[in-house]
Amino acid sequence: MSSSVAATRFSFLDRSRTREGHDGPQALRDTVALAATAEALGYHRFWVSEHHGVPGVAGSAPTVLAAAVAAATSTIRVGTGGVMLPNHQPFVVAEQFGVLASLFPGRIDMGLGRSAGFTDGIRRALGRDKQDAGAFAGQLAELLGWLDGTQQAHPQVHAHPAEGLLVPPYVLATGEGAVVAAEAGLPLVVGDLRGRDRLMRAVEEYRGRFRPSAWGRTPYVMVAGTVAVAATEEEARRLLLPEAWSMAYARTHGSFPPLAPAERIEAAAMTEKERGLFEDGLRGHLAGTEDTVRAGLEEMIEETGADEVVVTTSTHDREALVDSMRRLARIASLG
Repeated sequence: MSSSVAATRFSFLDRSRTREGHDGPQALRDTVALAATAEALGYHRFWVSEHHGVPGVAGSAPTVLAAAVAAATSTIRVGTGGVMLPNHQPFVVAEQFGVLASLFPGRIDMGLGRSAGFTDGIRRALGRDKQDAGAFAGQLAELLGWLDGTQQAHPQVHAHPAEGLLVPPYVLATGEGAVVAAEAGLPLVVGDLRGRDRLMRAVEEYRGRFRPSAWGRTPYVMVAGTVAVAATEEEARRLLLPEAWSMAYARTHGSFPPLAPAERIEAAAMTEKERGLFEDGLRGHLAGTEDTVRAGLEEMIEETGADEVVVTTSTHDREALVDSMRRLARIASLG
C-alpha cells in the first residue's frame, strides 16, 4: 500500500438522497444506518449536508440529523458538510453546535458553507437572496466570536452552551471561499475530483494565503469527491449511474428525481442532450477495482497534498455502496 494513502484520513459525507421505492424519511434513516457502518469500518468522520426544497434530497436540517447520527454511534466524529451559514443567524448556529458538542463531547465538527438557497423561490422562503453569500466572511467571524466569547456585534449577549467549547470549524469552499478559509486560519474542504485544475487552484491559493489562528496553526486540506470501488470496472461504473442520471435529469427538467436502479437507467431512452450530460456525469470520478482506485488515490493525494479524503458517493444499491466503502477501507487500511 502506498505511504500517501496510508497517511491520509478517510471520511464519509452522506446527502440523504432519496431512492426509488424509498421516501425521504427512509433516506434519513438510511443515513443514520450508514454512519454506523462507516464507524465500524474505521472512517474518521461522518458528515451530513443541508439542502432546502430540493426534490430527491431529504437532508434539510443537518444539525438535527447530526444529533441522530451521533446518538447512533460512539467513536466516529460527526458533523455537517455543511451548514450553509448565509441561511442562518450565526448566534443560532453557535447555540445548535453548543448543544451538539455538550451532548457528544469531543466528537462534533462544524462544517460551514456559503451557499444561499437553490432557487430564487427557496431563497425567498429562507428570507435570503444571492447577495447574502457575499457576507460569508463576516458571518463566519461572528460565529467564531460566539464560540470563543470575543464577538462584539451584540454586547452582553452570550451563546449558551457554546461559549468556551471547542467545536472545530471547517470551511466548504472553492475559489473565493478558499480565501476566506485561509484568512480565517481554518481547514478547507474542497471538491470535486472531476475539476482537478480548479481544485488545485483553490488548494494552492488556500495554502499561499493561510494565516495561522487559534483554530489552526497550519493549513489542512480535505478533498471531497465520489469514490466507487467494486470487484470489476463495470460494477464500479454501475455505482455511478444513478447519480449521473439524476444530475442529467435535473439539468434538463429542473428537479432532482430519486435515485433509480442502474438497470433501469441502462435501458432508458435519453435525448441527445440528456445522454451528453449523463456521460459527462460519469467522467472524472475515482471508480474501478481496488488496484485502479488505489492508483487514482495515490495520484490525487500526491498532486493536492490532501490531508484527508471525504467520500461523497450516492447510489441506489445500498449493498453495493457498503461493499464499496468496505473495499475502500481495505485500500486505506482503516480500522
